[in-house]
Amino acid sequence: MSEVILDVQGLKTYFYTSKGIVKAVDNVSFKVGRGEVLGIAGESGCGKSTLGFSLIRLVPPPGRIVGGRITFMAEDILKMPEEEFRTKVRWKGISMVFQGAMNALNPVYTVGAQIAEVLTLHKGLSKKEALEEAANLLKMVGLDPRRIRSYPHELSGGMKQRVVIAMALALRPSLVIADEPTTALDVVVQAQIMNLLKRLQRELKMSIILITHDMSLIAEIADKVAIMYAGKIVEIGSSDRVFNNPLHPYTRALINSIPSLRKELKKLEFIPGVPPDLIQPPPGCRFHPRCKYAFEPCNKEEPPMVEVEPGHFVSCWLHAKR
Repeated sequence: MSEVILDVQGLKTYFYTSKGIVKAVDNVSFKVGRGEVLGIAGESGCGKSTLGFSLIRLVPPPGRIVGGRITFMAEDILKMPEEEFRTKVRWKGISMVFQGAMNALNPVYTVGAQIAEVLTLHKGLSKKEALEEAANLLKMVGLDPRRIRSYPHELSGGMKQRVVIAMALALRPSLVIADEPTTALDVVVQAQIMNLLKRLQRELKMSIILITHDMSLIAEIADKVAIMYAGKIVEIGSSDRVFNNPLHPYTRALINSIPSLRKELKKLEFIPGVPPDLIQPPPGCRFHPRCKYAFEPCNKEEPPMVEVEPGHFVSCWLHAKR
């Protein structure tokens, strides 16, 4: 791996509700190298977005980070005072493309004014300088610079998504978290947005964490893949290894649920059952109630994360020694 810029170890983010404690992110560990694209995949509700919010310390209440360590550029950012983190890391070092660009922009301000606000606040630019830089950012993401005078309702879904990406890149961060960046976009616009992200990642040499439930998107762009299930990472490895030799039954089921254009589709695969309640997750492996390979230890003991082949880790009793 290239130089590690993000090292997450044992991260826990819980939501304290009237019904109980929701363990949305439960003992998650991974690393991201400089210029690397990490795809995080899993079903809705598995904790992917909460993980992203945890990395920029914007977990909405009643959630909070209760354990673990996040080291960014050799600094433990969970120990930073909020003001220091806001001025030194959030947007400057780590930025985020939030899910649902339709709702991420303020409808009463022009998109230029919203991008310029980031630049005046963090870089101390004058209003004129900030608007000029905002126009350059729009050009960088493939929009007409004159769109700085447009309001969000005057833009299509794909154009709004490009504006949100421009905002995330305004301060040239080392790491961008893209949370479902193609949600609610048609297939053609999805391809345009993914091609844009790939181009910008190459040109700016930035790292990306791509959060999505769409395995085909991850196969297209990611260098490394982490599979999340019920608040935990159950498999992680290079994109080639995970897609060509999936080790966890859940990973295999996700990949098999992708329709193939190369062969006749007789029956679309699906994963039986429903994701578990994260207030009272099942004992042992959290996937065992839905797993056709489950055997005796699966419902009693949580499997350790083991390295099956170089750089390819899995948490499953089919591969772990008891």
